[in-house]
Amino acid sequence: MSQPSGLANPKRGEIWDITFDPSVGGEIQKTRPAIVIGIDSVGRLPLRIVIPITDWKSEYGQFPWMVALVPMSTNGLSKPSAADAFQVKSVSLLRFQKHLGVLLPAKVDDLAAAVALCVGYTP
Repeated sequence: MSQPSGLANPKRGEIWDITFDPSVGGEIQKTRPAIVIGIDSVGRLPLRIVIPITDWKSEYGQFPWMVALVPMSTNGLSKPSAADAFQVKSVSLLRFQKHLGVLLPAKVDDLAAAVALCVGYTP
């Protein structure tokens, strides 16, 4: 299935502002940055697998599923942040609002490893 025209076409490693509302319970809320982690060639619905980004807190350093992100001109982040691999999810292309930047491939690999940890995958 091809994506409807006029929708964003986010790629793996890109950071986008995404609208996560409505959300329920402990799910990530509001419009916030997220990283596209899914492989571009996988899937046939107009969805992307993303990892939400939140503000960095020092206690996140003890959680292996929280991946630190340093603001850089290439990633579009304005402050120290963390990608929360425990909240990985598929979202509609309709939720993508604005392209912010892109991560270095090594950091995308770190995120994929954090997701693997959350789902119990050990190569």
